[in-house]
Amino acid sequence: MPITIADDSMMSRKAVRRALPLDWEVSITEACNGREALAAVAAGLADVLFLDLTMPEMDGFEVLRYLHDSRAKTVVIVISADIQPEAQRVVSSLGAFRFLPKPLQ
Repeated sequence: MPITIADDSMMSRKAVRRALPLDWEVSITEACNGREALAAVAAGLADVLFLDLTMPEMDGFEVLRYLHDSRAKTVVIVISADIQPEAQRVVSSLGAFRFLPKPLQ
């Protein structure tokens, strides 16, 4: 299964990698911003997208809006330090499967 981890922080991307089950048969692509994340989706490299909200060039909200509007089949799991209820409401309304707070536990 192809997954993409989109976060501008290399440390955060590594933390997500370490949190994944060792026995998962996945191929992992990393993206440093929203544009790279959408390119990975378009290339078929993101059946699952782990998405940060605060990134340069295109933030996670914009990525979610694009995926929502294009009716993409990608499962999006938002991982963000922005744990405000309004942010969680917006990502849910845009089709995010789950919202996980940073840092990952």
